[in-house]
Amino acid sequence: MTLQFPIQEVSNFLPREEANSIPLSISQLPNVLQLLSLHEDSPQAKSMRETLEQCEGEAVIRETKICANSVESMHEFVNTIIGPETKYIVLTTSNPSPSATPLQKYTIMGISHDINAPIWVSCHPLPHPYAIYYCHYIATGTRVFKVSLVGDVNGDKMEALGGMCHLDTSDWNPNHMIFKKLRVNPGKDTPVCHFFSINHLLWVPPQSSKATM
Repeated sequence: MTLQFPIQEVSNFLPREEANSIPLSISQLPNVLQLLSLHEDSPQAKSMRETLEQCEGEAVIRETKICANSVESMHEFVNTIIGPETKYIVLTTSNPSPSATPLQKYTIMGISHDINAPIWVSCHPLPHPYAIYYCHYIATGTRVFKVSLVGDVNGDKMEALGGMCHLDTSDWNPNHMIFKKLRVNPGKDTPVCHFFSINHLLWVPPQSSKATM
């Protein structure tokens, strides 16, 4: 498969008190830009606006979401979804070697047994001067796999979280680009699978992680 695993630089989290003092609101963006000494026409300001639009956008059907601005808020959201008394682990895609070609063909060398993940939280870093993660859970059937990959260019090895499969897409937007690329329509029998990019996180209960390569 031809795949791309670009390394997205992720900002550090601010201390919770400091992060909470900065509003995550489009209406307050001019004040935040002034606080951070950023011009409103700068690329950073454009990225921040896009991040805030995603944070303030409506959740899709059966989705629970949050934009976590601190380690504590991320953990609290995970506890809310998975359960405060439940332990959990974090799965992610391994970093490629520094010499790896970002876009290349990979050979699939192995696929894990099905990782049972009836409850999960995925967290995706968003462009921002300090760390903001879009964390969410969609209450539809899901299957997860780990995939061993070897790059065809120079033999780079990857352990990818490469089978986040949403089994029921009946509530998805039919105009989503993935349906156009796959030439299918959303539905209960139309699963959609995707790889996790570098630095994107999947939180699952520990009993869900018994799959081996």
